[in-house]
Amino acid sequence: MARWEPRAPERLQEAALELFATRGYEQTTATEIAQSVGLTERTFFRHFSDKREVLFYGQDVFVQAFLAGMDTAPPSASPIEIVACALRSAASLFPDERRPHSRKRQSVIELNPALQERESHKLASLATTVADALRARGVNELAATLAAESGATVFGIAFTQWIREGEQRSLADISADVLRELLNLTGKAKASRSIP
Repeated sequence: MARWEPRAPERLQEAALELFATRGYEQTTATEIAQSVGLTERTFFRHFSDKREVLFYGQDVFVQAFLAGMDTAPPSASPIEIVACALRSAASLFPDERRPHSRKRQSVIELNPALQERESHKLASLATTVADALRARGVNELAATLAAESGATVFGIAFTQWIREGEQRSLADISADVLRELLNLTGKAKASRSIP
């Protein structure tokens, strides 16, 4: 009988990322991932439905960070101010020491269309959840959708900048800069009256 070992999901995630990065995603099996950390294929599938999901472990924590940030926004906050609070909260999940891991994970995702699709789905699901939470706060349908989609886009752009080689700024600072640029663009559009 196999002995229980702590942190199995995290160990499997770390091993999978290393194998995907060195051997390729398609060339790596769930069995090989499990065996590389002394576990069985059965243990792997107890934690993950397939090898793709090992790269997306913790999605619920990511979404909860956004929602927790929204809860910190005062009742009088505008939809975009609520999203700004959510972005700050989510950025706390990505301290600077996590940047190398995130770079490696993204390099694996960029080499596989199915993983790219799953990553896009993750951001789309996030936007849907944030929009639902905004509507629950009394924000109208259109404003909730626009703010939530904008927040997901801002996060995606900021994350891409954060993992660039040589980048030193925190994800929170980059997110704030990207959001500020978005607000500047919408302010300039309003000022120029170029949108009918």
